[in-house]
Amino acid sequence: MNTKRSENPAARRALVLAAVCLAALCMPLSFTGPAIAISAIAAELHGSPLALAWISNAFMLSFGGCLMVAGTLADRYGRKRVFIMGMSLFGAASLALAAAPSIALLDALRAVQGLACAMALSSGLAALAQEFDGASRARAFSLIGTAFGAGLAFGPFLAGSVIDHGGWRSLFIITAAAGLIALLIAARTMHESRDPQAGKVDWPGALSFTSALSLFTYALLQAPHSGWSSPASLGLLGGAALLLMTFVAIERRSARPMLDLSLFRLPAFAGVQLLAAAPAFSFVVLLVLLPARLIGIEGYTSFEAGGMMVALSAPMLVLPMLASLAAQRIGAAHICCGGLLLTAAGLLWLSQCAPGMPAATLLLPLLLIGCGISLPWGLMDGLAVSVVPTERAGMAAGIFNTTRVAGEGIALAIVSALLAALTFTALRAVPGIDAQQVALAAPFLAIGELQHAGELLPQLDMTALAQAYGTAFRHLLYVLAAITVASSLLLLAFLRHPASAHGTASSLPVCDTVS
Repeated sequence: MNTKRSENPAARRALVLAAVCLAALCMPLSFTGPAIAISAIAAELHGSPLALAWISNAFMLSFGGCLMVAGTLADRYGRKRVFIMGMSLFGAASLALAAAPSIALLDALRAVQGLACAMALSSGLAALAQEFDGASRARAFSLIGTAFGAGLAFGPFLAGSVIDHGGWRSLFIITAAAGLIALLIAARTMHESRDPQAGKVDWPGALSFTSALSLFTYALLQAPHSGWSSPASLGLLGGAALLLMTFVAIERRSARPMLDLSLFRLPAFAGVQLLAAAPAFSFVVLLVLLPARLIGIEGYTSFEAGGMMVALSAPMLVLPMLASLAAQRIGAAHICCGGLLLTAAGLLWLSQCAPGMPAATLLLPLLLIGCGISLPWGLMDGLAVSVVPTERAGMAAGIFNTTRVAGEGIALAIVSALLAALTFTALRAVPGIDAQQVALAAPFLAIGELQHAGELLPQLDMTALAQAYGTAFRHLLYVLAAITVASSLLLLAFLRHPASAHGTASSLPVCDTVS
């Protein structure tokens, strides 16, 4: 007790911030790193396209589905306790992933890793809110955003370097070590805090919400294999719809709901949720799809592919901060809309870069996509709480983060299924190929397993297969660009009215043309 009293408060808070920043850095590394490693994992553990797709989806689904309940647990049982438990679970899962003997166990451990990240993120941010206030709190949370941006920017490059030199298993050992350091720092420096007014955990709501997400994601991933109209697909989609309706009914009847559905009556709040999901289709899915293309189709090494991905993510280190400064003079809605339109232009530019073209031709469109998406990225979190009454800011932030992360998982499942369908169509256009052969080969080709697809379609050479993949990828980018343009226009319509129109006090100008 005397030690705590004699310690330097500023130094202690700085160490707490360092621990949470390190944890925040681990999260994008845990998403982007395995995306680079999928080809190496497939070569060693094999597995079907569906099982390989779950390497990314299991993490994102668990992460997004557990964020809100993890925040409630942190408020009720203690932020430090939940953070320590989260980082302990993260480290254990990462070490187990490094030793995983099968693809099925690896997928299950990725879900555990996602749960651990949800616990650490929710509790870590809540703990920082207790440690800092005023301008120092704003600086602390900006550093968290910088740590996240650094993980996105350099995660693929670091992962590629580690995989090329030490194999894919060493990637999980490194993330486990980083998690352990964050755990040790937090255990010594973080003070315990909890919300004395926190209610009970809404377990029925949490379970129905997570189960609905799981069934819907599984339906999307397996549909290219069993067919969209198959009993399996229809049963999974029907089950997801039933569970979603159950979740809505539970939340409407709950005295203290996990998700306050009345917030969606505010047009600006609904628009912010759209803003949370938009980057998933224009940016996040590329963090998984591009490494598969670069490594599996174009023959890049993991290190080279990671280096290429820096062009996509590096703008995250600078432009979000500049967007925040610009929002003091320009309406946030217009900055976000303009950024999404730039992103759509980058997607269309990238669609013209066929497999086999020089690497330099990819850099500028990737950089344009990264610059475009960085503009709304820097404003999203502020908008999430500025469009609701002040007393609902905490719940609004929780809903926003859930929408963002869960939306990324759903977007990845949708886009993966769409790419598989487009690949099937491109292969069917080649004369003299049996439809059953195409049905078996298309899912492998869609995830970048060119060699395996070639074994299933021996009548086609690798060049023809790469061309078919390029056609499918080009059409996919057309769809993603259209979704991004539509999102930007809808966003502008929803955010036409500032938060003050709903009786709230906002420090962030939503739209500068509304008086």
